[in-house]
Amino acid sequence: MLTREDIAFMYLEQLPFEPYPFQEEAILDWFSSEQGTLVCAPTGMGKTLIAEAGIYEVMKTGKKAYYTTPLIALTEQKYKEIQDALERWGYSKHYVGLITGNRRENPDAPILVVVAEILFNRLLMNAGNVTDSDDVTTVVMDEFHQFADPERGLVWEFTLQLLPKHVRTLLISATVGNAYDFVAWLRDHGGRKLSLIESTERKVPLIYQWIGDQLLTEQIEIMCRGNDEERFTPALVFCFDRSECWTIADQIRGRDLISAEQQKTITKILDEHDWKDGAGPALRQLLIRGVGIHHAGILPKYRRIVEDLFQQKLLSVCLCTETLAAGINLPARSVVLPSIIKGKPGEKKLIESSSAHQIFGRAGRPQYDTQGFVFALAHEDDVKIARWKAKYDQIPEDTKDPKLREMKKKMKKKAPTRRSTEQYWSEEQFWKLKDMPPGRLASRGTIPWRLLAHVISLQCQSPPAGMTTAMADIEPIRKMIGRRLMSDKWVKEGQKQLDDMLTTLHQSGFITLLLEDGTQWNAEHDA
Repeated sequence: MLTREDIAFMYLEQLPFEPYPFQEEAILDWFSSEQGTLVCAPTGMGKTLIAEAGIYEVMKTGKKAYYTTPLIALTEQKYKEIQDALERWGYSKHYVGLITGNRRENPDAPILVVVAEILFNRLLMNAGNVTDSDDVTTVVMDEFHQFADPERGLVWEFTLQLLPKHVRTLLISATVGNAYDFVAWLRDHGGRKLSLIESTERKVPLIYQWIGDQLLTEQIEIMCRGNDEERFTPALVFCFDRSECWTIADQIRGRDLISAEQQKTITKILDEHDWKDGAGPALRQLLIRGVGIHHAGILPKYRRIVEDLFQQKLLSVCLCTETLAAGINLPARSVVLPSIIKGKPGEKKLIESSSAHQIFGRAGRPQYDTQGFVFALAHEDDVKIARWKAKYDQIPEDTKDPKLREMKKKMKKKAPTRRSTEQYWSEEQFWKLKDMPPGRLASRGTIPWRLLAHVISLQCQSPPAGMTTAMADIEPIRKMIGRRLMSDKWVKEGQKQLDDMLTTLHQSGFITLLLEDGTQWNAEHDA
């Protein structure tokens, strides 16, 4: 019978290349840890190789595993990657299944690649059991820094609390600012002892540059000049709104971005696919000109084509939303940020450091580049102001030439200004963002109504035998709130919020609250 040590060396020996010291350390730690490992490292450090070690062990032991990600697009990409890995190891790709909100492929496979909510729902429905047996021994949680997301972080947090103790966890994360504290919290409050493997090194260093004198279309054209070594492409342009992706794409589509040979190759590839659905016709016209668009509103089949073209270095630019920064394997030579603030009009704020570092980390391809580039652009109004000032300052203030004095006077009257309806950002903010420490893992957000309703509905779908009414036990969710990674004050606030929500549901007639003796609760009991 193979030992875990045997499997570890088998995995390392089958690798087609020498792993980084960091990768080897993490892989060996996984095979020696009792309950699992938290791996934290910047983008581009090959964390996928570490994650696949967990899958390799499951295949060698004949057990089952879940591989979770935060995004449907990332889940689909990991599904394909794990299929390819299994075939390299001599197994059929049919050992892998995929489950997202809108797609199911081979759902009974021993290796299931799922969005995080799928595993969480199964744990809720089965009172903490992933399946009816103990065959599930491994859960890999990719992009685990999503734990700190205010909206979806609860899924990752409560999944960890619900997982049976015999299930080993491999948490793969970008660099975080409190990894040791998190491991300690998980040990003390979650009963799960993980070892920590951490690195802050990047294999491809980044060069940051503030662009204050070029409009976006001009900057993109500059980046596309020269030979393969001189160009700053392929480049990812990050937008914080889907419509902005299309707007910018239309602005740059007529620029000189790709060669005639590249265009010919792209056209040949595109002719192999049907472009009639959704945004297909508009996207095809952009792709022919070397411009891609990648966001959740694009059909998956089209996103995959964009990814393939970009990876083949046929596209010069891909306009994308920040979801692409969350682990999707689409590295670029450069990253461009037309803005560093996001939010509703009038309420925009500087992007969070964790999101910023994820975006920055997409620059620099280990297999191609010796360095990556991050360009942040000033607002177009500020560019126009800077250009005006450069021309205005060329005329000395003390000039005696009457024509020059008149020209300077006219220029002053036509000086561009900032608009009161716009929000702006600065070079200082960009450098501050660059130097900000990594984000911290912490419980964020409150229990949403939909989660409470979901917990109750799952337990009430089928009443126990002999009962006409189902009974829902909300004690598990109360305990989970009590163990959250936040101050005692906020834990108490969370428990009070749960009580208020239950009271509202009871008073509205949606549920009936019972006391320990089985009698119905009402507000007078607590008066």
